[in-house]
Amino acid sequence: MSQTGDVLVVVLATLLCVAWYLSYSASRLDRLHARVEGALSALDAQLVRRAEATLELANSGELDPSSSLILASAASESLERHTEHLIDDDPLDGQSFGGREPVESDLSEALSLALSEPVVASLKDHDGVAAAALDRIEAAGVRVQLARRFHNNAVKDVQRVRRKRSVRWFRLAGYAVLPTTVEFDDELPATLRD
Repeated sequence: MSQTGDVLVVVLATLLCVAWYLSYSASRLDRLHARVEGALSALDAQLVRRAEATLELANSGELDPSSSLILASAASESLERHTEHLIDDDPLDGQSFGGREPVESDLSEALSLALSEPVVASLKDHDGVAAAALDRIEAAGVRVQLARRFHNNAVKDVQRVRRKRSVRWFRLAGYAVLPTTVEFDDELPATLRD
C-alpha cells in the first residue's frame, strides 16, 4: 500500500507541476499580448502626432505650393487611415497594423522630398509656425522609430513563446491572432537628423 501511495504522490506532484507550468505560460502569453497591444497603441499615437505636425507645416504658408500639397496629401492620408482604423469593430485589428505601412512609408518619403537642406535652413531661420512644426516633426519622427522598435520586439517575444510545443499542444494562445511586426520606412529626412 505504501508503494502505491508513493506512486500516487509522485503522479499528483507531477500533475501539479505541469498544471502550474501551463498556467504560468498562459498568463505570461496573455501579458505579452497585452504588451503588443500597448506598444501598437503607442506607435499609432506617435504616427498621428507626426502626421498632425506635417499637416501644420504644410498649412503654414512658408513652403512652396507643390511641397505643401505633397505634405498635406501624405499627412491627410495617414490621418484618414488612422480614423478608418478606429471605426472598425476592433481598433487594433487583432494586434495588427491594418495595412497602414504603405501610407506611413509614403509620408516618410514625402517628408524627405519636401524638406531639402535649403528649405529646412530657411524654415529654421524664421521663428514661426513652420519652425515649431519642423521641431515637432523631428521629435515625433524619433518617437515613431522608438515605438516601432518596441512594438516589433514585443511581437517577436510573442512569436517566440507561441512557437513552443507546450503552447501549441495545449492551445494556450486560444484564438488570439498571431501579431506581426510593423515594417515601413520611418527614417527621418537627412536634413532633420542631428
